[in-house]
Amino acid sequence: MTSTAATFRARSWLFAPGDSERKMEKAAAGPADIVVLDLEDAVAEDGKPRSRAMISAFLMAQPEADRSRLWVRVNPLDGPHALADLAAVIPAGPGGIMLPKSRGRADVELLDHYLSALEVSAGIGQRSTKVIVLVTETAGAMFTTGTYQGAPRLVAMTWGAEDLADAVGGSENRNPDGSYGFTYELARSLCLLGAAAAGVAPVDTIHGDFRDREGLRARAEKVRRDGFRGMLAIHPEQVDVINAAFAPTEEELAAAQEIVDLFAAHPGVGAIGYQGAMLDRPHLARAQALLASGGRA
Repeated sequence: MTSTAATFRARSWLFAPGDSERKMEKAAAGPADIVVLDLEDAVAEDGKPRSRAMISAFLMAQPEADRSRLWVRVNPLDGPHALADLAAVIPAGPGGIMLPKSRGRADVELLDHYLSALEVSAGIGQRSTKVIVLVTETAGAMFTTGTYQGAPRLVAMTWGAEDLADAVGGSENRNPDGSYGFTYELARSLCLLGAAAAGVAPVDTIHGDFRDREGLRARAEKVRRDGFRGMLAIHPEQVDVINAAFAPTEEELAAAQEIVDLFAAHPGVGAIGYQGAMLDRPHLARAQALLASGGRA
């Protein structure tokens, strides 16, 4: 695990269509940790050349210090647009690239080669462009989610359910109660496990109904407990909910600090009693990780 991946944190990833300057400006002005300027699903086939130019110009108009949170979702590597996308946007210095329909580690390595050449050509620092991959959008990709350990530039992994439904020929990806069907919950789990194996941040997929703030809050809080470190957003109104849900509460921080202090007071102990239960070293590690996510030592 690289030090960059180990320390990378972003709660909210807000998509903004690359064919709308107004929406890109609104997203960039908001509180999202990462804004993803979209050249893939949000842009029609014949609009991609114009959108590349719009995103490049938009990035160049931003202060250099602000570009680290402005990323670009390019088109899949096995399609006709990815290289043109990268050639257009990398000279403008985005903070990172979101790679859709990734087929496995080999795609990240190929992307790294492209990015390295473009960074040199543009006079940008080597390996300065980070990468997040969408890892479950095709049937075959489901079997490669555990292959990303050590992949260059990779700092996060996320997943998608809509393209996966198309890939398997499903007419629906949700149960009657609105929850995801088994295959799609499996995709979520494989993303989480793959990210843990790779030592990068797992990021949950979108909550499609942007008006359903309570549903979004409940889901974001659940997936944080499961281990996810952030979530994709499709509307600016979702960002505050996501940011709050992925910030540990004061009660959680206080409980974690108690556990850390307890082990510190008994150095060398492998297990210790706490509130009627036995805690061991994995409990300490989780408490330390939670404190770190809350910005506490």
